[in-house]
Amino acid sequence: MRHPLLPAGGLYAITDGPRSDLLDAAAAALRGGAALLQYRDKTKNVARRLAEARALAALCDEAGALFVVNDDVELALTCGARAVHLGESDADLATARRRLGNEVVIGVSCYDSLDRARRLAAAGADYLAFGAFFSSPTKPQARRADLDLLRAGTGLGVPLVAIGGIRPDNAAPLIEAGANYLAVISEVFGQPDIGAAARRFASLFPASRNPPA
Repeated sequence: MRHPLLPAGGLYAITDGPRSDLLDAAAAALRGGAALLQYRDKTKNVARRLAEARALAALCDEAGALFVVNDDVELALTCGARAVHLGESDADLATARRRLGNEVVIGVSCYDSLDRARRLAAAGADYLAFGAFFSSPTKPQARRADLDLLRAGTGLGVPLVAIGGIRPDNAAPLIEAGANYLAVISEVFGQPDIGAAARRFASLFPASRNPPA
């Protein structure tokens, strides 16, 4: 079953901060049709991160997109985010669920492991992220996943995210194999026209938030 806050499918844009134009960049991605927007900032600037998270949450609410906080359960709780994403070195799923409740979407990274995906799906994860599927400038040493992993993951009954080096010209096989969302960083936020870049991905999902060009 899909959590009621999760869209049926679409672009899952992940910010590449810190950056001085973060809010403008995020707004452009949302105008381009991003269905989910994740705030990813690994710095320790607590005040700035909270202010940015609150502002991004408001932008997503206005756009009808789901705002996701990367790795930080307490920040998600404080800023009122409706979703959090956890990697293998972050808070465990059970702890996050106790803190956030069932109303908040909790997604998890499964990398190249179907066993991890099975375990976390059974534990109540709301979506499972696999990757990297291609060479990624963000994480060049990331473990690699393949299409068979996505195909197998469709049997777990939880929406799937594909991540890692995804471009508009290599994305179609991922969707065909079962990816509900395409998580993208540099191919959206590293482009000169962020809105147009987001729109190219959103156009791959006819049922998602896909505004006219």
